[in-house]
Amino acid sequence: MREDTVAANYAETLFELAGRHEGVEAFGAGLGSVAALMENPSVHEFLVTPRVSAGDKKAALGRALVGVVPPMLLRFLQVVVDKGRQRLLPRIAAAYRDMLERHLGRRHMEVTVARPLSPDDEEDLAAKLSSATGATVIPHVRVRPGILGGIVIREGDTVYDGSVKRQLDAMRRRLMAAELQP
Repeated sequence: MREDTVAANYAETLFELAGRHEGVEAFGAGLGSVAALMENPSVHEFLVTPRVSAGDKKAALGRALVGVVPPMLLRFLQVVVDKGRQRLLPRIAAAYRDMLERHLGRRHMEVTVARPLSPDDEEDLAAKLSSATGATVIPHVRVRPGILGGIVIREGDTVYDGSVKRQLDAMRRRLMAAELQP
């Protein structure tokens, strides 16, 4: 959990820095590219191994990213290497992406349904969720037949469960708790 906090702090700092320089979206795109690069096992190993000096890592980042990412972002990445936190870059990128999405008024919601939705139904769902929340909602639809019907919406730690399965479970609990009259 501590690493998530550290990553969130770095992301906040970067977000503030981005707001004063080239822009939050440009930094987000650049940071996303760096996080994607770290998915490559060779790049990941190079950046996190203690056998390669921080100076060599910073020089390699400079050669690879100059002209590709904003200069202040490159300096930020080099400071992350100086502090020995380069293994947190994917987490920093994820935290930054979350801040950027909130800043742009977008909300991502995981939506679980019992059967696949048509593209029109998915579009209609996004429009209704956007209208209800006052933000642009991007639904991530997942099909799980076990809910029987209805819909379950999750955003972060908040869950709205309108599934038939939950309603049947609640009914069963009420019936089991009821006292029978002779």
